[in-house]
Amino acid sequence: MTTQDILIERVEGWLEITINRPEKMNSLREQTADEILTALADAEGDREIGAVILKGSDKAFCTGIDTSEFKIESNEYFDFYRKRKRSRKVNSLFRDLPGFSKPVISVIEGFALGGGLELALVGDMIVAGANAKFGLPEIRLGLMPGGGGTQTLPRLIGPALAKELMWTGRRITAEEAKAYRLVNHVTEAGGALDKARELARTICANAPLSVMFTKSVIDRGMDMPLAEGMAAEGDVSFMLYFTQDRNEGLAAFRDKRTPQFRGE
Repeated sequence: MTTQDILIERVEGWLEITINRPEKMNSLREQTADEILTALADAEGDREIGAVILKGSDKAFCTGIDTSEFKIESNEYFDFYRKRKRSRKVNSLFRDLPGFSKPVISVIEGFALGGGLELALVGDMIVAGANAKFGLPEIRLGLMPGGGGTQTLPRLIGPALAKELMWTGRRITAEEAKAYRLVNHVTEAGGALDKARELARTICANAPLSVMFTKSVIDRGMDMPLAEGMAAEGDVSFMLYFTQDRNEGLAAFRDKRTPQFRGE
């Protein structure tokens, strides 16, 4: 895959996607979003890939949407609305990433602002370096979060604190983000990628179907009443009884050896 805005690398059992627009502080444009979506689509059907690490640079994970793409002619607003709903790749990225079946770990060093923070929030886990800064500053520009932030952030930290961060536009540190349970881990500056790789390595050593089904039920269950979520879990977990990986896992446990899972 030939790319302009991202770098792609296979590392052990996972894929690493690096947003690579340093001159724009890794802001997202249509090209960036399209390339990330294509890389994810390729990874989705690849059994050799068990997870994805999404990262930027030491200065910035991602600073939101490239403002040069905000230019709209006075007679094009309804056209832009249609594109936003149907064909605009940046909107598709925020909308589609939560449905990706494999774990997505975002590595944040430096700034994760606006759409950059929203991009990390639609993934599964966040690992931050001590120098990371988080914020949703759209309010200061006469805008508001449009990449899912009004929905994802309150589910993580509660509506009152989410409103405060959005209405003031203030930035928070990595330690504050950890205290708010916004991030999973905080490392020394420059160490977030190593921690993310440690997590990816552990995840990829486990049964991929079990990981996929667990992710699906957790994400779906967040919007279900408890009884429906429990029922969904029961149905999906029972499906694993028919997999070869379940047999391998139990056999390996009996034989006191490391299981060799194949995603079957």
